[in-house]
Amino acid sequence: MAAEGGGKELNEIKSQFRTREGAYKLLSLSEYSRPNRVPLSATQGTNPVRVSMVNVRDQSGSGDRICFNVGRELYLYLYRGPRKAADLSKPIDKRIYKGTQPTCHDFNQFTATPDSVSLVVGFSAGQVQYLDPIKKETSKLFNEERFIDKTKVTCLKWMPESESLFLVAHTSGNLYLYNVDHPCGTAAPHYQPLKQGPGFAVYTCKSKSTRNPLLKWSVGAGALHEFAFAPDGEHVACASQDGCLRVFHFDSMELHGAMKSYFGGLLCVCWSPDGKYVVTGGEDDLVTVWSFSDCRVIARGHGHKSWVSVVAFDPYTSSVNQGDPLEFSGSDEDFQDHTQFGRDRTSSTLSRLSKHNSTDGRAANVTYRFGSVGQDTQFCLWDLTDDILFPHQPLSRARTHTNVVSTAVHGSVSSGSNTGSLALEASTANSVPHSLSRSNSLPHSAVTNANSKAHLMDGGVPFSISKFATLTLHDRRDKTAEKDHKRNHSIGHVTSKSNDKLNLVLKNKLDPAKTLGTTLCPRMDEVPLLEPLVCKKIAHERLTVLIFLEDCIVTACQEGFICTWARPGFTVCTESG
Repeated sequence: MAAEGGGKELNEIKSQFRTREGAYKLLSLSEYSRPNRVPLSATQGTNPVRVSMVNVRDQSGSGDRICFNVGRELYLYLYRGPRKAADLSKPIDKRIYKGTQPTCHDFNQFTATPDSVSLVVGFSAGQVQYLDPIKKETSKLFNEERFIDKTKVTCLKWMPESESLFLVAHTSGNLYLYNVDHPCGTAAPHYQPLKQGPGFAVYTCKSKSTRNPLLKWSVGAGALHEFAFAPDGEHVACASQDGCLRVFHFDSMELHGAMKSYFGGLLCVCWSPDGKYVVTGGEDDLVTVWSFSDCRVIARGHGHKSWVSVVAFDPYTSSVNQGDPLEFSGSDEDFQDHTQFGRDRTSSTLSRLSKHNSTDGRAANVTYRFGSVGQDTQFCLWDLTDDILFPHQPLSRARTHTNVVSTAVHGSVSSGSNTGSLALEASTANSVPHSLSRSNSLPHSAVTNANSKAHLMDGGVPFSISKFATLTLHDRRDKTAEKDHKRNHSIGHVTSKSNDKLNLVLKNKLDPAKTLGTTLCPRMDEVPLLEPLVCKKIAHERLTVLIFLEDCIVTACQEGFICTWARPGFTVCTESG
């Protein structure tokens, strides 16, 4: 998508952008960074800058804490959002590491208090640290001798509503389950197979006493870049370098469904607040929307000019009303400021998402807002509207400029090229989370059934082992789907729906040329193509962070600057502390 305003604005960094809610403004006083802003060398800044946030629920009104890594350094600050200016002279905690660099981190939202927070940090050499940056005396190191995995930690997150369990992903493609109360072994662990499926395998650790890791998952081929838990706390979505999105039911270790990128690896993944949709992005420069219940791609978005590094849903934007005018986005500085949009306009998405449960079985004017940032330094906002979600219903007046690409542009569609529907029997929770935390890893705070997680806390192998689903082999191939395509990739399985019974179709080896044009990877002209509502250059270096909060949006770039964008009606930042 060409930048708005012509070529002269291609390199102009924007300080505000506009949507139907009003103007979002960059607050220079609320920018966080290293206290010493000397630029990092090339070797110091190779790992992406990441941000984790937690609300400790104190009574001061400033209960948010922000953690970020830059090079070998890790900082924890009081986060004041758009209310007051950042004070970089008083970090709550600061750490400088030698021999390795922090690559990712995550707060335990479930146990956070004003006096104690649990933080896990992953490192470039494979180690994992558990610490309390407020108490400071609490610290444990896992995989210290790198017996478990010698590759870089790419993503780690606490298990939903667990006090002691967390998951760690590596560039090896392995995913490990840890318990903070158990030690690691003094030698390389020995594993025994527990479960195997298309594109993944699960192992337990053989030892006389309980040791970490409790479980090892081998997922796909190549690095596992990111994983994300669904709001139900039971499903996990994994984005891998092999270009596959895989969604698992974690406790039963069953593959729910999968999709394939149009080209290259997938780098990021997120869930909609109600768990109905998954958005992913990566090296094909696209954002892809995948339906959890239908297990199929329902839309792609094209706006980035390089790899998409982060995708995230905004659970606080308003719903779309048919009578409202079409929205617009242009050169931000050309618009007058509108501050009348207060908290009443920035309503939570939870109320509008309840429209999914309408009496006629379909949603009315449902719109999901999600964002993406990429290595092209562009920030994009997207609206997923009801004309995309319910294509067979009469179209409503959509707010976004949604293009359904005609077959005349990309060539004729291969009739019958879909080898089957990628749907497995779904147990999607219809309930919507009651509250939303400020974690960049978990879009809920109290969703999961406590009873379903109680067995995770006993320290043993806490997972049920159900029988394998019946495997059924279908060989419906369209001749046109066998043609070579320059952007094809292999995939281990497809699924087929027959006589209302959903079966898993397993292929040990699927010709890469047969992936394109299936429900695993539809052609570009087989699904709607979204255009971004907003597409702005907001940094000099590649963007690595995108977090939506109630009063602001947080972004960060590889230079180590964490920026706050005030939502309409929240621009009240002051100098004083």
